[in-house]
Amino acid sequence: MTQQHILYIHGFNSSPLSIKAEQTRGFFAKYYPKVVFHCPQVATTPSAALQQLEDIVEQSTEDSTKDSWALIGSSLGGYFSNYLSEKYDIPAVLINPSVTPYKLLSDYIGEQKNPYTDEVYFVTEQHMHQLKAIEQVAPKIDSEQKNNYLVMVQTGDEVLDYQQAATKYQYCQLIVEQGGDHSFIDYEQHLPAIADFLQLK
Repeated sequence: MTQQHILYIHGFNSSPLSIKAEQTRGFFAKYYPKVVFHCPQVATTPSAALQQLEDIVEQSTEDSTKDSWALIGSSLGGYFSNYLSEKYDIPAVLINPSVTPYKLLSDYIGEQKNPYTDEVYFVTEQHMHQLKAIEQVAPKIDSEQKNNYLVMVQTGDEVLDYQQAATKYQYCQLIVEQGGDHSFIDYEQHLPAIADFLQLK
């Protein structure tokens, strides 16, 4: 029997306890209880984070080749989701995704403290190189290939320039909402549409 899995990837300095992660978990538990929901505390370095996320997908895939996967990524998690979607050819929902995190996070080099976990760690220049190394080209649509992305941005995002994502993902299913902020205001109202896009059962 095919098992559907969703991997939710939170953003920089965030956690599975973030509001969007909790809303997503609760929605799927209520309306799609057969879906297996994964939402790990993502490692603090890009290379370790990718290894962690790839291990989750690959370990479950080995258990059953019939299993299907989908991704939901917020901010930096959207950047990781783009990479994983291309690697495994699986659908992804990107929420206010970071397009060039290696530029944005260069301002955060040094000691950081995760407000959810209280973990103290360091962001380094090497981490920026790791992020740059997994950058993906803009998705295209042609007659031979389906497009795997639903991208949601709000113009009031105070952290990221929404136009960057709107431009990169212009050939995807793209939702541009006026106002809002980086947390994506009223995100939970979009969860039914997200479930439809991911063809959950």
